[in-house]
Amino acid sequence: MTESSSGAPVENAMLAALSFDADATAEFASDPRRRLTQSVRHVIDAILTRDDVDDAVLAEAADAADAIAASIAGSPHAAGQRGRRRLEARSHGDYLTRSPIVGPVNPVAPPLSWTVVDGAVVGHGAFHAAYEGPPGYVHGGWIALTFDEILGMANVASANPGMTGSLKVRYRRPTPLHTDIEFRAWTEAVDGRRVTARGTMSVDGVVTAEAEGLFVIIDPEKAWEYFGRARGEAAPPGVDGPEGDPA
Repeated sequence: MTESSSGAPVENAMLAALSFDADATAEFASDPRRRLTQSVRHVIDAILTRDDVDDAVLAEAADAADAIAASIAGSPHAAGQRGRRRLEARSHGDYLTRSPIVGPVNPVAPPLSWTVVDGAVVGHGAFHAAYEGPPGYVHGGWIALTFDEILGMANVASANPGMTGSLKVRYRRPTPLHTDIEFRAWTEAVDGRRVTARGTMSVDGVVTAEAEGLFVIIDPEKAWEYFGRARGEAAPPGVDGPEGDPA
C-alpha cells in the first residue's frame, strides 16, 4: 500500500512487479550481449557521421549486418516476426535492462548510468550522433523521453510507481552532444493516486532542462488489463477474469 498526503492508503498494483534488482535479468544481460550492444552503437554512430565512405564499403557492411542478424534471430526481415518477444518473456522486472534510455542491452539507449541516492535517481551520461536535433545539440524529443524515464524511475525508488499522465518540460538552453550530462529526479508529492515527480538535466552545473510529471497509480484491475492478460496470467483476486467471472 502507498500512503497519500491525506494519509489514506492507496493500493499500488505495480509496486510488487517493479524492481531495481540487477540480478533479476543478469542472465539476459550477459557480457557478450552487452558487448554486441556497444558494437551496434558504434555502427549507428558511423552510419550517421562518416560521409567519406564509398557505397561499396557500405554495401559490404549491410551484407555483414544482415548475416549477423540472421545468425541471431533468423531472417532479419521475416514478415510479422521482426522485433517480437515471446509474451511469457515480458515483465516489469526486466524492463530497465531493455530501456531506451538506461538499458545496457538496448542499442538505442545512450545509455545513461544511474544510482539511487536518498530516494532520488541521480546519474550521468552523454548523447551522441543518434540523438542530434539542432546541429551539435540533443533533440528535444530525446530530452523529454529521458525525463519520462528517470521521473518514472524516481517514483519506483520512492515506492510510488505509476503511469505517466502528463509531462511538462522546460528547455532552458540547448543541451550539447558528446558532453557529460548530469541528471536528477525525485518524487515531489503523492496525493491519492496522483504522484508528482520533478527532474533536472545539467551540464557543468548549469541546468539545461527541467521537468515535472504527473503519474497515476493504477489499480489491480487496470494493471492486469494492461500487463497481465496478454501474457495469459490469471486475474488477481477480486478482478473479473476473461469470462467475466471473478478470479
